[in-house]
This record gives sequence, structure tokens and C-alpha cells, in this order.
Amino acid sequence: MGLLVLVRHGQSRWNLENRFTGWVDVPITLQGEQEARRAGRELRPIRFDLAFTSGLRRAQQTLDILLEESGQGPIPVRRDEALNERHYGDLQGLDKDETARKYGAEQVHVWRRSYDVRPPNGESLKDTAERTLPYFRQEILPSAAAGRSVLVAAHGNSLRAAVMELEGLTPEQIMRVNIETCRPLCYEIAPDGRAVKTTTARSASKP
Repeated sequence: MGLLVLVRHGQSRWNLENRFTGWVDVPITLQGEQEARRAGRELRPIRFDLAFTSGLRRAQQTLDILLEESGQGPIPVRRDEALNERHYGDLQGLDKDETARKYGAEQVHVWRRSYDVRPPNGESLKDTAERTLPYFRQEILPSAAAGRSVLVAAHGNSLRAAVMELEGLTPEQIMRVNIETCRPLCYEIAPDGRAVKTTTARSASKP
């Protein structure tokens, strides 16, 4: 049985400033570092074999802290833009409250919470899943199915796509799922790639 741990990055500068971030490469804040250190301590019982992260530094910074704080030795790390956050197009960099005043709160709610409606020049969650899931199925899931312990540090919406796949959720169900910053989600993965159990970091520890 393998193990797959998913972690959303710590608070970023634009999370703090209430801006749409998407693919803009902003760093994590001091609070984000503290969140990552707390999560790293939670993961100390686990010995990871392999890690994946996105092409954005807030996820990469979080992964570095997770590995340091959990006391991991050097392990292979693979970076890929397939795991990047949803691209918010013309909304990137805009204050969320100002955006609601400009376009209307109802329209912004549709862009943020519908499954297949794109913001201007951006991605829907469906688009994000179609970008993320092929990489997840080809690279990440087989590593866990082979019996390895795998850590993924990525973003709220790319991780939603993975959770949707692992838990067999519908588009309506996944839109109600909130991925909190630096709260590890742990799945035991069977040899056929099925998630057979959700678990905690402590109970998932391997000798």
C-alpha cells in the first residue's frame, strides 16, 4: 500500500492582500512559512520517497519548508506547470472586492465557484482539471500505487482536481470542497491506484 499526501501552499503575499493570484509568481508570507513549518512537524512520522510541486515559487517554498521541518533527507523532487494554480486571466492581480464592484458580485461568484465558466482570458476549474489530471494519472498516482510515500505541494484548484479524482466527486461536489493552506490530506493508495482510505499523518507513518 502506498501513501499520497497533498498540501496546499502556505499563505502567499497576494492571499494576504486579497488579490487573485493564479499564475503570478508571488512568494509566501511569514505566516505562510509558519503554516508550512506546522505542517512539516505533522508530517515527521512519514518517510517520503518522492515529492512533486508546481512551477510556482509559493508551492516550491512550501515544499522546501515541509521537507526541512519534517526531517527528510534528500529526496527526488519533480516540478511541473501541470500542477500550477488555476489561471485567473484578466482577474490576476486584481483586488477581489474591487473586482466584485467592477463586474458585480454575482458575476465574480460565478467565475470563482462554477465548474466550467471561465473568467476573461482565464481557466475554469474544468480547464484546470484537464491540465492537471493527465500529469497526476501518469506521474504521481503510479508512484504511490507502486508502494511509495509521495508528497505533493501545490495549489487549491490543482489539488481540488486531484481530490475530485481520488474521491470520485462530481463537479457539484468538488465546488463545495475547500482546500485549506498547509493542512495535509493523506490517502492510502492501492496497487490499482484507488484511494482506499483517507488517514492522518501520524496513522499513515511507515516503518
